Amino acid sequence: MLIRRPSDIKPSEITPEYVYRTRRRFMRDSLAVAAGAGAGASALALPDSWLEERRVEPGEPIGEQMTSEANATGYNNFYEFGTDKEDPAKYAHEMNVDPWTVEVSGEVAEPGKMGLEDMLAGIDLEERIYRLRCVEAWSMVIPWIGFPVKKLLDRFKPTADAKYVEFKTLHRPSEMRGQRSLFSSIDWPYLEGLRLDEANHPLAIFAVGMYGKLLPNQNGAPIRLVVPWKYGFKSIKSIVSIRLTRRQPVNTWNDLQPREYGFYANVNPNVDHPRWSQARERRFPTTLFRPNYIPTRMFNGYDEVAALYSGMDLARFY
Repeated sequence: MLIRRPSDIKPSEITPEYVYRTRRRFMRDSLAVAAGAGAGASALALPDSWLEERRVEPGEPIGEQMTSEANATGYNNFYEFGTDKEDPAKYAHEMNVDPWTVEVSGEVAEPGKMGLEDMLAGIDLEERIYRLRCVEAWSMVIPWIGFPVKKLLDRFKPTADAKYVEFKTLHRPSEMRGQRSLFSSIDWPYLEGLRLDEANHPLAIFAVGMYGKLLPNQNGAPIRLVVPWKYGFKSIKSIVSIRLTRRQPVNTWNDLQPREYGFYANVNPNVDHPRWSQARERRFPTTLFRPNYIPTRMFNGYDEVAALYSGMDLARFY
């Protein structure tokens, strides 16, 4: 038996941690399903083995420290479950994602409503390591698993009249306690939107996973939008409806506080939020006593999207 020393092993031969962990989890869950057969066991909208059965194109490193999975899944905004940063991780398990359907309607030649697994059939997945910049001036670096938005929209054949895309989050107050809160000022369901050319940009993706796993509920399971050059609230979670429109759709935060949350919401260090500066951000990992502040970059560092806004006054169209 040949035993190779660590120095003999090339970095390219080392199995990535998330692949190893996914396979361990797949084996564990397969045993659990076998043991639970006939005992009322239920599958998720996308079973854990769904990722295992697909090749995921590895993401390109961006030269920045990755945020820990614990931070990315334990500290986030998802007001459907509460306003505290820990509420999504605490309560999102109450949301049932089995089954899950997405309806595509509006200015498309072939509208339809499909189960998620059928909708994603034949779509290649990629890992995308993206910076995520919250409008609240904190940020993370997260490895998403997903595919370009354009790949899905094209399947429904947008018409020449399609100029915008509206996205809608699940509305189910019985399972999403923030939606039934007496103190919420949000008119549910949560809505977001993009111009069609923004949605079609190669950087805009639908994510179905992160850290080599399927999305957890608190991060927008089973499918969410990720638009890395915009503030995080544009990356709507737990999508159930996609509607292509002729006119700019209503967006929840823009409708609620238009002075604070613009329709475009591009990351811009030169345009402050009315209540705080956007010139710098607190990057995770960070602590209260040793905050990790870094300068904010225009378009969150994704300069390739600048042509989308050529000639626009970005202080006006914020």
